[in-house]
Amino acid sequence: MKIGIVLSGCGVKDGTEIHESVLTLLAVGRIPAEPVFMAPDIDQLDVVNHLTDKTPAEKRNVLAESGRIARGSIKDIKEVKEKELDALIFPGGYGAAKNLCDFAVKGENCAVNPEVARLIREMHKAGKPVGFMCIAPVVCAAVFKGDPDVKPTLTIGTDPGTAEKLEKMGAKHVSCRATEICVDEKNLFVSTPAYMLADCITQADKGINRLVDEVFKIASKSSKM
Repeated sequence: MKIGIVLSGCGVKDGTEIHESVLTLLAVGRIPAEPVFMAPDIDQLDVVNHLTDKTPAEKRNVLAESGRIARGSIKDIKEVKEKELDALIFPGGYGAAKNLCDFAVKGENCAVNPEVARLIREMHKAGKPVGFMCIAPVVCAAVFKGDPDVKPTLTIGTDPGTAEKLEKMGAKHVSCRATEICVDEKNLFVSTPAYMLADCITQADKGINRLVDEVFKIASKSSKM
């Protein structure tokens, strides 16, 4: 089984949350399944010095930075098609809201990177599961904004402000703890708060493991149909 993992850079403040991506990879490896790393070949919205919180005037590429986490084994998302995958997972980190979409800037009025949106729609149409962690559920909500046939049920934890923006995009928000998951059985979306709520890596690990296990379970059923 091949499980796609969509990255958005390297580092929680301007890219992918590294702990979440590593825990995802570990959970996928334990199944065992083959991870397929991918990211859009675009510039990051910004670059954040994770030590000082300052934003230096420099540019970094999302695909190149994501390659740090993937140890170089990564594809441009535009080259990846639904038929190559059994499932898809989005770790969180601000890159999901800055680089995969512009939620960090425009909130509920955000738009999603066209190739990211395309692959999510392809997976959904094919009846294959997609998992979202941390802030990444906003990407899902934005992709299906205004679609009367798809009203995703998602969680970003318990933050009322973000939950309200999700619902303004047409999604239903369910409050969850860091160790819990939200399963949208109709649309085959699975989400978990991860570091939106987790106080430590062990809390994030429990929720991420549950998400990966559920995604695998759904994918296994889908492949037999």
